[in-house]
Amino acid sequence: MAYRKLNRTSSSRKALFRSLVTDLFLYERIQTTEAKAKELRSIAEKMITLAKRGDLHSRRLVARYVRREKLSPLGEGPDAIQKLFGDIALRYKDRNGGYTRIVKVGPRRGDAAPMVVIELV
Repeated sequence: MAYRKLNRTSSSRKALFRSLVTDLFLYERIQTTEAKAKELRSIAEKMITLAKRGDLHSRRLVARYVRREKLSPLGEGPDAIQKLFGDIALRYKDRNGGYTRIVKVGPRRGDAAPMVVIELV
């Protein structure tokens, strides 16, 4: 199987991962379930690799997937795409992959789902 379906329709799954990858780039560390984090890792690493290229075409490819959200609810600060191309891509310019780390934090209280923290290295 090529990917995890996570018991969602394709449109719901795409919206979920768009939100997760946007939050990962904004906050650089998010807590989610293990299955979602493992799928998110491949998407986020592809986006960072595109951002490292830094040209207009790669910016447009990333903009098709990453949502435009500001860091602050008041609208100040860079959005996720600006932060990805400005801060994150420069941080990893000499690194060939392996931009994310998954750390297990234990089961969730409600349903005992395995929870992890996914963060940018």
